[in-house]
Amino acid sequence: MAKPSSGTVNPHSRTGVRIVVAGDQGTGKSSLIITAAADNFPVNVPPVLPPTRLPEDLYPDRVPITIIDTSSRAEDSDKVAEELQRADTVVLTYACDRPETLENLSAFWLPHLRKLEVKVPVIVVGCKLDLRDENQQVSLEQVMSPIMQQFREIETCIECSACRHIQVPEVFYYAQKAVLHPTAPLFDQESQTLKPRCVRALKRIFILCDHDRDGALSDAELNDFQVKCFNAPLQPSEIVGVKKVVQEKMSEGVNDRGLTLTGFLFLHALFIEKGRLETTWTVLRKFGYNDDIKLADDLIPPVKRAPDQSVELTNEAIEFLKAIFDAFDGDRDGMLRPRELEELFSTAPESPWTGIPYEDAAEKNAFGGLSLDAFLSEWALMTLLNPTLSMENLIYIGYPGDPSSTIRVTRRRRLDRKKQHSDRNVLQCFVFGPRKAGKSALLNSFIGRPYSEGYNPTNEDRYGVNVVDVSMENKKYLVLREIPEDGVRKLLSNKESLASCDIAVFVHDRSDESSWRTSSELLVEIASHGEDTGFEVPCLIVAAKDDLDSFPMAIQESTRVSQDMGVEAPIPISVKLGDFNGLFRKIVTAAEHPHLSIPETEAGRSRKQYHRLINRSLMAVSVGAAVVVVGLAAYRVYSARKNASG
Repeated sequence: MAKPSSGTVNPHSRTGVRIVVAGDQGTGKSSLIITAAADNFPVNVPPVLPPTRLPEDLYPDRVPITIIDTSSRAEDSDKVAEELQRADTVVLTYACDRPETLENLSAFWLPHLRKLEVKVPVIVVGCKLDLRDENQQVSLEQVMSPIMQQFREIETCIECSACRHIQVPEVFYYAQKAVLHPTAPLFDQESQTLKPRCVRALKRIFILCDHDRDGALSDAELNDFQVKCFNAPLQPSEIVGVKKVVQEKMSEGVNDRGLTLTGFLFLHALFIEKGRLETTWTVLRKFGYNDDIKLADDLIPPVKRAPDQSVELTNEAIEFLKAIFDAFDGDRDGMLRPRELEELFSTAPESPWTGIPYEDAAEKNAFGGLSLDAFLSEWALMTLLNPTLSMENLIYIGYPGDPSSTIRVTRRRRLDRKKQHSDRNVLQCFVFGPRKAGKSALLNSFIGRPYSEGYNPTNEDRYGVNVVDVSMENKKYLVLREIPEDGVRKLLSNKESLASCDIAVFVHDRSDESSWRTSSELLVEIASHGEDTGFEVPCLIVAAKDDLDSFPMAIQESTRVSQDMGVEAPIPISVKLGDFNGLFRKIVTAAEHPHLSIPETEAGRSRKQYHRLINRSLMAVSVGAAVVVVGLAAYRVYSARKNASG
């Protein structure tokens, strides 16, 4: 594999690189900048230079460079801090003839950058190399090694002399290179290995280039790769040379079919070790990766939807995922174990299902494995919550078509209520209720977790997703979103908070009157919010802990609230006994008929009556006006006839 062509015109998304030069007073900052820009050492140097632009064609990448000089005066420290925070990369200078200025880098400047949260590459530059005491010659590596160990943000160290024109252009070449071809995302300097995200991206690229899927890049495939990335073919002798380099270091890097993934990764590690980071970056960028080694945003189609629309996977995407499931189910047990799932996502920057909200959202077996239904449920949840992430990961795992063909935007929920039917395949249910009502136990049972007597309060929203078979032909993905009692106020602070909700359930402990009271108050609060915002949702009441005796007057109270608000009577369940009374099917059925089970508050009822009254009044006025108009017309006809006969 060759280096990128030096004739390439700005292959980067960047339109320029902003380099800020800082350091102690008298370390040669301004002289360094003037010499780089004008190729002449200045006799008289101003205290601070204006922004300096280097010629665009000075370096191979042809990306414009702007150099910002900084003041060393204490009174200008705020302005210097502001410039440092706007930098793409920072050049820190010290004077080779003044050891205290080098010491001040680790004593002040580098900690100062961290304090300012300046997270860009740093180039350490020793200026005035010509003035160093010849009796105190120490290697740069020996001096800088302990500092670089402590401050990993240092990308490169270099010494120069503006007066003698020694290594001045190299300073800003390395500074630009640190921005355009940074080491940190690719390579771990301490372990001298490629970083995991880099390995995963290169693995995906290898698979995409292995057209015959035989696990090796043949000579023809290597050549195609070279042309795609560098616009130049490899000569047969060069291919032989590449393989020889790999084989001398590792026998498993090449086999009789060609260059293996191991060999491909070794080559990139070798390029980086030799300072040829631009080679690996060119490959990554040619395949659409950005500086974070993720697919660039413009490769993922934007998703436009109204607040009360949701996003689902298309049948085409689901069929692809079924095939992927089968391909990675190595032991053919109908489950994807954690190891198999990790292999499936090994070409993504990381597994998207690590951590909240996905890690514990689906049903798993005793070994942490996912069935096909659970696997597709996770995808359904991810597509509902973050369709962009879903499309991105479909690309990573090899979806071959247009990413926009993987998702569909559903009909607006407001229209569903008018049509009296929802055709969504993924339904979202908000689960409300007071503490200790049994919300978490309900979610746990829904995703196959065993019942536990212990109480673990839920402090953040939590999701559970599973398949619900309503009938032989009707299978839906149901997403339960548990909302802690303390989180209701925050939820309702957003006017559109109920727009994404297909149905809400209100859980209470049927043995505890205060639990019932809080749950019914939440029902009124949610119903009022829906009436006020226009995002009304069907609601069901769930009487949990049916294995316990109900509180006195429970039946009368629940009957009164149900009748007053126009919703079904509470559905009794016992998670402990495993008796759910068909709850999940009832939730899906109610969500499929969104015009029913919508609670009505007293204020909402009064508002509707008022609107009816207004409408009737307007109708009466309209009818009266029509009678007057008809009467006037009749009178004019009569008057005209009378005059004619006269």
